[in-house]
Amino acid sequence: MSDQDQDQYEDQHEDQQIARAQAVDSKGGPGHTLLLALALALPCVKVTYTVGGEANARGVFVGMEPANWPDVVLGMLLTEPALGAVFGIVVSRVVFALFAARGAVPQGHSWADTARRIALTAVNPFAVGLIAACFYGPWWGLATGLIAFALREGVVVEYRTGRRGKRHHDVGYRPSGWLRGVAGAEQWIAAALTVLVLPLLAFNVALDGKAWTSVLECQVQNGTETSTQRLIELGRKGNGVVGWNLDTEEVSNGAGCEDTGSLRVREAWWE
Repeated sequence: MSDQDQDQYEDQHEDQQIARAQAVDSKGGPGHTLLLALALALPCVKVTYTVGGEANARGVFVGMEPANWPDVVLGMLLTEPALGAVFGIVVSRVVFALFAARGAVPQGHSWADTARRIALTAVNPFAVGLIAACFYGPWWGLATGLIAFALREGVVVEYRTGRRGKRHHDVGYRPSGWLRGVAGAEQWIAAALTVLVLPLLAFNVALDGKAWTSVLECQVQNGTETSTQRLIELGRKGNGVVGWNLDTEEVSNGAGCEDTGSLRVREAWWE
């Protein structure tokens, strides 16, 4: 094979790699599939382990109704800072890669182009960081926003230089050394967070023995007798609560409920 043929072959191979990477981004990447899988599996795993078996889990899901199943995932995200932060970072990166593959990264070198690019890159990480700060505290919010922004900046550099989405690349763009470093590490960090860290955190939280929502002490009537029992809140009904009764292992209606101040229901699986 001549040198010219070798160069042509390498160029074609590079173009194919770039096209594959862009095709993956345009479908949401592996993060899209993983997020969907976790959203389906986590409520089942969390509820089944927490309430002690598949029969009880069926009772819980019937009691809360299918429309409320996302409440389990939401409860896990709100009560565990590490899981919520990593989830926000992964979602931010997946969404940005999806739009970048469709040519959403502004090109050009004018002040207006730069301002548009910064806004596109920074607005969502700022929002994700702000949400994390509201729920977990300022340091969690700062770390979440900065990591989300860094991963997005890596995507911008790759698309502008033509390392991904070559037909959309910014001709003449030469990133600084630290930006090239960010772009080089971005894919590895994003992949590690998406396929390793997020699933491990998610299943760790699912099996930690804590309820996904409030654990209440309520007055529950059994026939003619009324006693104080612990309920995992599944929903509100009038002035009372519909919940999973941890004492009788059934769905019960409770009144005069007070928060126990703890989500602990049973020991974590590693204990």
